[in-house]
Amino acid sequence: METTRLSTKGQIVLPKAIRLSRGWRPGMEFSVEETREGILLRPVKPLQPKTVAEVFGCLKWKGRPKTIEEMNRAPLRMVKRRHESGRY
Repeated sequence: METTRLSTKGQIVLPKAIRLSRGWRPGMEFSVEETREGILLRPVKPLQPKTVAEVFGCLKWKGRPKTIEEMNRAPLRMVKRRHESGRY
């Protein structure tokens, strides 16, 4: 196990072996999540630009339409589920 240090600017240098094994290059962006076990870094993959024709109809829904109340409750359910799993 290697160690690193937090700089006065809040920066942490990741060990070279980890950067090479993951293919992480300078300038890459990461999402940072706090978990019960520590901090989780995930590379952010930029979305490629799409045209309206490419995405039209990609969210088709089979079933009964959702009500506004059901749509408003959905984010709260997701946050509770993530909290219970230790992601928040």
